[in-house]
Amino acid sequence: MRIVTASEMYAIDRYTIEQIGISEQSLMENAGQAAARVLLEQIKRSERVAVLAGTGNNGGDGFIIARVLKSYGYQTDLWLIPPKEKVKGAAKTALQIYENCGYEVKSYIGNEKGFAEQLKNYDVIIDALLGIGVKGEVRAPYKEIIDEINKTDTCVVYAIDVPSGVSADGGMVHTAVQADMTITIQYPKLSAFTFPAADYYGELVTVDIGIPPIALEKNISLRQVWNEADVVRTLPKRKRSSHKGTYGKGLVIGGSRNMTGAVTMTAKAALRSGLGLLTMAIPDEIYGIVSAYMPEAMYFPCPSVQGHFTGEVDFEKIDIDAVAVGPGMGRTEGTKRIVETALQLDVPVVLDADALYFWKDYASIVNERKQATIVTPHPGEMARMLDVSIHDIEKDRFGIAKQFAVEYGVYLVLKGPYTIVTTPDGKQYVNTTGNPALAKGGSGDVLTGMILAFIMQHANIQEAISNAVFVHGKAADVLIEKGHSPLDVLATDVIEAIPETLFKLIY
Repeated sequence: MRIVTASEMYAIDRYTIEQIGISEQSLMENAGQAAARVLLEQIKRSERVAVLAGTGNNGGDGFIIARVLKSYGYQTDLWLIPPKEKVKGAAKTALQIYENCGYEVKSYIGNEKGFAEQLKNYDVIIDALLGIGVKGEVRAPYKEIIDEINKTDTCVVYAIDVPSGVSADGGMVHTAVQADMTITIQYPKLSAFTFPAADYYGELVTVDIGIPPIALEKNISLRQVWNEADVVRTLPKRKRSSHKGTYGKGLVIGGSRNMTGAVTMTAKAALRSGLGLLTMAIPDEIYGIVSAYMPEAMYFPCPSVQGHFTGEVDFEKIDIDAVAVGPGMGRTEGTKRIVETALQLDVPVVLDADALYFWKDYASIVNERKQATIVTPHPGEMARMLDVSIHDIEKDRFGIAKQFAVEYGVYLVLKGPYTIVTTPDGKQYVNTTGNPALAKGGSGDVLTGMILAFIMQHANIQEAISNAVFVHGKAADVLIEKGHSPLDVLATDVIEAIPETLFKLIY
C-alpha cells in the first residue's frame, strides 16, 4: 500500500480525471460511498449522527456520506459550515443531490451560538471539514468548531481522509480534530506515520475508490506500507535438503564489561530468527560470562583492556557471510577501530548502537563499500550523526531518511513508531507493527540480531530488513495479546515471542 503526500494525491486525482477520463464527480461518489460502507459497520442505528462538512472535496465526501446514512435510516444531520454559495464544483453537485433526495441541510451560519450545545446531543460526529488542503493554522470558524468537537467526550469521532487541522504531509499540529478512527481515501497520507500528527488519527482505515494503478505509476510515490501480506509473500521457505550452512554464517561483534547483555540478546535473537551458524566476537575478559548464556554460539575472544575492545583484531580468520557490530561495545577508541575493520570485510554489515557513535570517522569507508551496509539508528542517534536536533529528525523523518540513505548508499532503518526502512535508491517501506512495550533497553539489540539473521536467508536485502522489523514489532504485539502489559515486557520476552510470531506467519 503506497503512502502519498498532498501534492502527490492531487496529481493522482488530476491524472485520473484528465488522462484516464473518470470524472471528479465519480471519484467523489466512490469516496463517499466507500467511507459510508465502513461507517455503516461501525455506527448503531440507534445512535444520533452529525456530519460536519466544509466547502471542498472533503465536504463533498461528507454530503454523500450523510445521504447514504440517511437512506439506510440512520438518524443523521448534515451541518454545512460555510455559506452554501461557497460550495463549488463536484461538491456542489453532491450537495444538490443530497437536497434533491428531500434531505434537510442544517446551516452553521446563523446558528453559531447554539451549535456547541446541539453538538452535545450526538453520539457520533463525522469530520468532513477540511481534508488534505490544510496549511498552517486553522482559522475561524473551523478552529472553534474543532475545539467543540474535541470537548465532546461521549461522542465517537470519525475523520474523513485526514483529521481536520492535520496536514497531509505531517509537521506541527496547532488545532486538529482528535479522531477515534480516520477513514482515508485510496492511499494513506504521510502524516498518518509521523508524530505528532499520527496521534490525531486514531485507528486508520483505508478505502479504495477505484483509481486505476496507472495513475499512481505516472505520479510515483516511493513510499509504501510493508504489511503482513508482504511478509508472508517474501519469507523464504526452507528446503528439506538444507543444512546449517545454508542459512548463513553470521558474526556478532559487541559487548563490554558493563554491557554483557546487549551482545547476548543480539546473538540469541539472530539464532531464534533462523541464522545457521553464529560466532560472537567479544572482549576476552567477558568470555566466561557470555559463553555461559549462549551455548549455541561459537566464540572469537578479542584482546581487551578494562573490559573493552582494544581494536586489535583480524576478522579475516573467521568464515562469515554477514556481520552485526555495535551492541554493548561502549564508546571507546577500540570500538571505532573494530568498526572500521568490520567495514573492510567484503560481506553485508549491520551497524547499530555504539558502532554509530563514530559515524563521521568512517562514513567515507561506507561510501566505498560494495556490499550492503545496514544502519539502524533511533532518532537520538540519527540526530547525532547529522549534527541536528531530535526535533529536526522527527519533523521530517521521511525526507531525512531518504537523503541519508541515498547520499551514503546504505539501507537505513530509522527506528521508532512506524520504523522506516529506506533503500540506497530512495525507496521507503513503513512498518506498522509494534507498541510501546518496545520502549525499553535491549529492544534495538534484538532487532539487530533479527536483521543479521534475515539478510542471510533472503535474496533481497530490503525484504529481509522489512521482514525483520515487522516480526520484531509483531512479537511485541503477540506479547500484549497474551496478557503482558506495555510496561512489563522485556527485550528477552520479545526474543521468546519470535517462535510463535514466525509460526503464525509461516503456517
